[in-house]
Amino acid sequence: MSLVRLRLDLAYDGADFAGWARQPGLRTVEAALLEALARVLRQPAVQVTVAGRTDAGVHARGQVAHVDVDAQAWASIPGRSSRTPEESLVIRLTGVLPPDVVVHRVSVAPPGFDARFSALRRLYAYRVCDEATLRDPLRRASVLWHRRPLDVDAMDAACRMLLGRHDFAAFCKPREGATTIRTLEALSWTRPAQGADEGLVVARVQADAFCHSMVRALVGASLAVGEGRRPVTWPAALLAGRKRDPGSAVAPAHGLTLEEVTYPPDDEVGLRAEQTRAIRSAEDLDRPCG
Repeated sequence: MSLVRLRLDLAYDGADFAGWARQPGLRTVEAALLEALARVLRQPAVQVTVAGRTDAGVHARGQVAHVDVDAQAWASIPGRSSRTPEESLVIRLTGVLPPDVVVHRVSVAPPGFDARFSALRRLYAYRVCDEATLRDPLRRASVLWHRRPLDVDAMDAACRMLLGRHDFAAFCKPREGATTIRTLEALSWTRPAQGADEGLVVARVQADAFCHSMVRALVGASLAVGEGRRPVTWPAALLAGRKRDPGSAVAPAHGLTLEEVTYPPDDEVGLRAEQTRAIRSAEDLDRPCG
């Protein structure tokens, strides 16, 4: 059977999902997408690979996935319409997906593309409201309401000490056989003066990849600094210790959104996938980040 690899750009409200990955008896984004693809393509054995397996309650604006579909089924998607297969699949998925999942774009993936392993970086945002007058009930499922005022400058200063290639074991839930070495490219806290996030306290977190619960653990440590319960140097001390601190809380999931996944040019996605699949090890700490 001849297959065509498709790239899907999608978004979802994670509030009512038990995360991305399929789990027996639970509502997940992956299960909803697979069901929709099976109905539209009439191909029940479809498998989906995603750029970031988000946890329960985490949202996505810029998620990316790929799926391999039967070439004949793909060509027949438009039927008698004049639309392209890409346009037709978006329209047909819109008709069968639940309203909290949207596929914005479908495209034929370049050779070697892998939604997970070809990615250069992931960008997340975490949004906090620490001012009662700014609490918007329409955004309560995507913004953390915090009762104490936060020192954004202290939070930002603390996070700058964490940038670079490190072992983030102190900020990750351990998984047997999984590395916790990551390159944290950006981690900043701001209070935007205009736009949709005006007045909120917003983190922008970017890395080549994230281990389990890493972003929310970084946010939790930042909040402790912002409240004045911990010194600015505390997150860096945690990082150096390479083990979880029982006093370090993981921030709630609903404030977190996957905003963007970045890929190299089409002719480089295959090489990037091969490089990413290489086993990360402790020795990587001594190698260049690029």
